[in-house]
Amino acid sequence: MVKMKTPVDAANPLKGLAQVRKSRGEKGLPPVHLWNPPLCGDIDMRIDRDGTWFYLGSPIGRKELVKLFASVLRHDEDGVHYLVTPVEKCSVEIEDAPFLAVRMKVTGVGKDQIIEFETSVDDVVAVDEEHPLRFETEQDTDGLKPYVLVRARLEALVNRALFYDLVALGVVESHNGDDWFGVWSSGVFWPMALAKDIGVDVE
Repeated sequence: MVKMKTPVDAANPLKGLAQVRKSRGEKGLPPVHLWNPPLCGDIDMRIDRDGTWFYLGSPIGRKELVKLFASVLRHDEDGVHYLVTPVEKCSVEIEDAPFLAVRMKVTGVGKDQIIEFETSVDDVVAVDEEHPLRFETEQDTDGLKPYVLVRARLEALVNRALFYDLVALGVVESHNGDDWFGVWSSGVFWPMALAKDIGVDVE
């Protein structure tokens, strides 16, 4: 049997957000991982590479509304990002990552160093084994792009200014038999690139 999509109410998309507010209460995130509502149609919502949310082609200016949408964002195993409420599930177009890391705090030094990021929707995460830091090569420039896992397959792209700050913290360590340039956080070394590939002297 083919499962039909529930049509979107154009006048009131994501009407289940009212239930989300009740389920969330004063603190914490809604239990989106427990909800399995029917799939709705396209509501024309996207997040651009700068972390700006758009609805029907226009940016969403109210931060509290963006934070509410972000609280019900889910990245499913099918690779698609969805906004999920108790009664509907709608896909969202993501140009790069769903969140953008816009502030960084560093405490400690060396292997005891802890790097903490804050996103544009006020999530705060310390880079550790539950919130790993990874680096990808940008196709157009061959430069590196850092990402930190915020929660449940939802990542934040670290903005360019903070990436320069990360590079300033970088050291060379032997990792898996090679010399790598990277950073320490929460007792874990997070490799960026092979030292020889970026011309870093290992002596």
